[in-house]
Amino acid sequence: MLDLIVGIQWGDEGKGKIVDKLAKEYDYIIRYQGGHNAGHTIVVNGQKYALHLMPSGILYPKCKNIIGNGVVISLEALIKEIEQFETLGKLEGRLFISDRAHLITPYHQLLDLARENNIKNAIGTTKNGIGPAYSDKVARVGLRMADLRDLKILEQKLLNYKEQISYIQDLYTLTLPSVESIMQNIKKIAPKILPLITDTTKLLWDAMDRGENILLEGAQGSMLDIDHGTYPFVTSSSTISAGSSSGSGIPPNKLEKIIGITKAYCTRVGNGPFPTEQDDIIGETLGKKGNEFGTTTGRKRRCGWLDAVALKYACKLNGCTDLALMKLDVLDGFKEIKICTHYLYKGEKINHVPSDLENVIPVYKNFEGWDHTAGIKDFRSLPNAAKAYIQAIQDFTDTKVSIISTSPERDDTIII
Repeated sequence: MLDLIVGIQWGDEGKGKIVDKLAKEYDYIIRYQGGHNAGHTIVVNGQKYALHLMPSGILYPKCKNIIGNGVVISLEALIKEIEQFETLGKLEGRLFISDRAHLITPYHQLLDLARENNIKNAIGTTKNGIGPAYSDKVARVGLRMADLRDLKILEQKLLNYKEQISYIQDLYTLTLPSVESIMQNIKKIAPKILPLITDTTKLLWDAMDRGENILLEGAQGSMLDIDHGTYPFVTSSSTISAGSSSGSGIPPNKLEKIIGITKAYCTRVGNGPFPTEQDDIIGETLGKKGNEFGTTTGRKRRCGWLDAVALKYACKLNGCTDLALMKLDVLDGFKEIKICTHYLYKGEKINHVPSDLENVIPVYKNFEGWDHTAGIKDFRSLPNAAKAYIQAIQDFTDTKVSIISTSPERDDTIII
């Protein structure tokens, strides 16, 4: 098996739970893009685990976990997360980091913070330096994990980089940290990280040759994709299935099952268009019942009804073979539930996503509400109204709903 799990909304869909639920069937779990701006929350026997860089298979001792070349890495964030999981056993031999993955430096974080604080229409990033790190990667001046193998060369690269960006001190009224202080911190961290750094592309190719089972895990969501999302209110990497190949080295023709993860409603963190947002008691109720606060930042998520137009768009972009429907239980208790099936756009009724999504008005179809789906593990036991809602999602997206989550717990999951 060589499968992919990808978010098909604005992120925060619950990918971590599904990867964790399915991980026992796979030998390798790969995180292929994004940085520690992503957050997955996994709940096992009431214990919460917050993941930011670590692949979600880390809780299974037999899984080998890979941070791929498409990820940008803050060493401080990585070591903090590694220490969180050291109680589960030795990670060497279970966690592998691509030597081609790029580093996030304190300079990137400062620049990100300055831009967000000085731009009138801020994008709403996590201010963790992800965007500037990707910018430097594309500009071919970035630092890579491989550079940790020779700290003298790394120090020289940092000196050169600081000279290049010294203009930002005056532009944003910043004080840049010294290269010496950055290197001092790196020298403390590097010995713990170096044994984990390897050529993960070759590692995966060898695993494929042996016929081992591999699962690719995306971060963020398809509507935040740098090319196909709600630009400029997007992330800095390719969040769709195409990004899994460039971010891991696995050829696209090897993918088998592509599982799109969606909530039973919609949420969005940060700024940007959100057609079905409910800035009222409905949105407030969804947020409270769904505990809609960001894993990474704690920011309150904007909430609204399910957008089937955007969902179908994302299913097509990713080539989804299956859907996993998350947080169905959050809709318990609503007398009426809505799905956006069309947009009004420039006087016309459309069923596709335009490049200027902020100019659409949602058109809804109403559905009967239901009670008591929380904790249900069998599809037959779901209320008929909930089954009708699920069928409608399948019809709108032309994609089978094969997984349904009815609570945050790992085992409260229906597999169809």
